[in-house]
Amino acid sequence: MLNKIKTYLELIKFSHTVFALPFAFASVFMVEKNIPSFDKIFWISLALIFARTAGMAFNRYIDLPIDKLNPRTKNWSSASGKVKPLEIMAIGILSSLAFMYASYNLNMLAFWLSPVVILLLLLYPAGKRFTEYVHLILGLVYFLIPIAVSIALKGYVEPSMVALGVAMAFWVAGFDILYALQDYSFDKQYGIYSIPAKFGIKRALQISRLFHILTFIFIVVSGILSNMGYIYFAGLIILAGFLGYEHSLIREDDLSKIDKAFFTVNGFVSIIFLLFVVGDIFWRF
Repeated sequence: MLNKIKTYLELIKFSHTVFALPFAFASVFMVEKNIPSFDKIFWISLALIFARTAGMAFNRYIDLPIDKLNPRTKNWSSASGKVKPLEIMAIGILSSLAFMYASYNLNMLAFWLSPVVILLLLLYPAGKRFTEYVHLILGLVYFLIPIAVSIALKGYVEPSMVALGVAMAFWVAGFDILYALQDYSFDKQYGIYSIPAKFGIKRALQISRLFHILTFIFIVVSGILSNMGYIYFAGLIILAGFLGYEHSLIREDDLSKIDKAFFTVNGFVSIIFLLFVVGDIFWRF
């Protein structure tokens, strides 16, 4: 049983939840301007975890024919048959239902909007069949996180959370482009759509950098709209340093450090953002 659970967690890349959760928690503190209730934190956390789990399961299920051919992914538990397609779809459906239930426990507006999130989670893996801008579909999913937090806590959307959503959208789309560089040759060969496959590695790196510049700009805008203090803005200097470091690791002629840039650095970006948001809020007490 423990081995099966471990396999399922590997299937959905549960450890990657670190990318989204800190930004979601930061959104909570920015909206509340106080210590949020445990009840709200609990249901927001569950909603985010189950939504991401559903998205990963749908991604694995829809991409199964591609993953079986791709040398990078053919040994994954889904592509190798270690986890059966019906199991993958069951995880996706059950997680979607759990996400909707968590949304229901936040408020009715969150519940009625939850199918939109599920639709986008299904659209992302399908998107690589018809648009090179598939990375922006994933960005749109992350755009909705601060929006959903605002709806869950206030019942309406705060302008600062729209700005933060835009920042998160460009952040995720930017590092998803970097991640897609690993499959550049495969995508070109099999007609899979992506920005690297469409524009080449050099141009893809430039677009990713532009997206992360926009990330920084909109995080600044979000802080201004949310009336954050100097601790928040001091933290953004460090965050900008990490974004710059991420791009220094990857060159057109050397993609060997993509894993470090994608997993390690982006994990630090989200955690640093949360720490400085919390520090700024607590400094006011």
